[in-house]
Amino acid sequence: MELLSKSQYALLALLELAAYYSSGEPLQIRQMATLQDIPNRYLEQQLATLKRGGLVKSIRGVKGGYVLAREPWKITILDALICVEGLDATAPVENTTSEKLESKVIHEIWQEAGDAANSVLQKYTLQDLYERRKARQQRGMMFYI
Repeated sequence: MELLSKSQYALLALLELAAYYSSGEPLQIRQMATLQDIPNRYLEQQLATLKRGGLVKSIRGVKGGYVLAREPWKITILDALICVEGLDATAPVENTTSEKLESKVIHEIWQEAGDAANSVLQKYTLQDLYERRKARQQRGMMFYI
């Protein structure tokens, strides 16, 4: 299992939107791109996908940009990955390549691993990501006298 670049960039953008959620102010693409060092064009594509998936909304105008479509504690990491990667986490994967017993056993274990990963990703929300980042930033800001 691997985190694709597009998924990582989408999660980074969603993390920034979660950080700004309480302010109610939209973030522009260039702001997110600068904060997370993501190419503007690539970020535009990811945000368009997230918008089609109902995770973000765009606001037009000079002070426009993007905001989360729901509260950050209601959007799971799994929701974001399903949106970006087009995964159907609930559908079992059929093994059509082989009918051998060994292949079936391997497939069952692979399916179990996928279910476990989905369970973890369903457990964490954008709010959890934001709070973890904030806690680590605060640990790094220790002052000594």
